[in-house]
Amino acid sequence: MLRKQERLEARVTRQQKRLIERAAYLRGTSVTDFVVASAQQAATATIRDSETLGLRDEAREAFVHALLKPPAPNPAARAAARRYKERRG
Repeated sequence: MLRKQERLEARVTRQQKRLIERAAYLRGTSVTDFVVASAQQAATATIRDSETLGLRDEAREAFVHALLKPPAPNPAARAAARRYKERRG
């Protein structure tokens, strides 16, 4: 088990504290464990959502088409690739 060394504090209203205490009780856990687990779950979901590209209908089709059948590079793209290769060797 990992040793917990970091500390996290928060100010809450009386109503928020009572709500959290009740939820922790219903889960059969301590308030601290409930808060940490809930915050970790929310943080994981937030990060996952920000790292996931979500497209709908036409946008998704255009994206997939561009990946599967990309357009030929134009002169500017070819020149940039040539410069990159020259610098990288």
